[in-house]
Amino acid sequence: MQYRTLGRTGVQVSSLALGAMNFGRIGGTTQDEATALVDAALDAGINLIDTADMYGEGESEEMVGKAVAGRRDDIVLATKACMPMGDERNHRGASRRWLVAELDNSLRRLGVDHVDLYQIHRWDPTTADEETLSALTDLQRAGKIRYFGSSTFPAYRVVQAQWAAREHRLSRYVTEQPSYSILQRGIESDVLPVAGEYGLGVLVWSPLASGWLSGAVRAGRDVATHRSAVLPERFDLSLPANRARLDAVEQLARVADEAGLTLIQLALGFVTAHPAVTSALTGPRTPEHLRAQLAAADTVLSADVLDAIDAIVAPGTDLAAHEKFDTPPALLDPSLRRR
Repeated sequence: MQYRTLGRTGVQVSSLALGAMNFGRIGGTTQDEATALVDAALDAGINLIDTADMYGEGESEEMVGKAVAGRRDDIVLATKACMPMGDERNHRGASRRWLVAELDNSLRRLGVDHVDLYQIHRWDPTTADEETLSALTDLQRAGKIRYFGSSTFPAYRVVQAQWAAREHRLSRYVTEQPSYSILQRGIESDVLPVAGEYGLGVLVWSPLASGWLSGAVRAGRDVATHRSAVLPERFDLSLPANRARLDAVEQLARVADEAGLTLIQLALGFVTAHPAVTSALTGPRTPEHLRAQLAAADTVLSADVLDAIDAIVAPGTDLAAHEKFDTPPALLDPSLRRR
């Protein structure tokens, strides 16, 4: 396992991290299976575990808490808030009112007295940066969080938050967690350069592109992944965007074969090769999934292989831009771009 410094914090984290979104009802992973996954990940050298309050409406946090009991100090523990937690209109967002209450809920579910990294799950356009940063700074000073970060923020919002922290003399986001894979390279144009400029640690999610780069989606085969059952439109090969992805996957599989790698090793080796990326979040549902992903822990791609990937999916290109979660609101709501 490789280890890297998380931004400018001085904290050393593994280049592969364990994402716990599939723990519980989302992925169908039981407590015993979740504990086994945590055990195997720690044994392999992974020391960063990432979850969120909204994964299974708190179920993932509860399962992570039980799995790490008795070894909390050996783990860099990260969670998130901001996404809706039920129907109550104020049980969401990045206001002081909600973050102060929801962090206590997360700590209770996790069974700990602090988290190492508390992340704002999405940019909240209804809340001022200084409101959020002030609350997070106070929670940090209270010892309930060690650091805080953003997740899936547009690049310009990352910059705005850094300036707001400076202007109001508050602590700042020290990490960003964007989606990044060979098939979704858009953040290379903006988010990753901004993260480098401000010294942010970068924890990338969906490095296997929702299963497209796991080896389970290939030409001539029926798509029968867990994700395809939940989100069938993302794997509907009658759609041009999905046919373009499948074509890229077939070409990438040949590159992996010629390099003596699995497609998973190619995919994870690619994202961790970028100098701005600190860790890639894996989201296994089973020990078999985890073993396949851990095989990439020491994968280093040669320049020839990276060049071959660039020839298939050009730098800065998103093959499924409509699936992005950091699109500026004005691009989605016509009323925001018209007088």
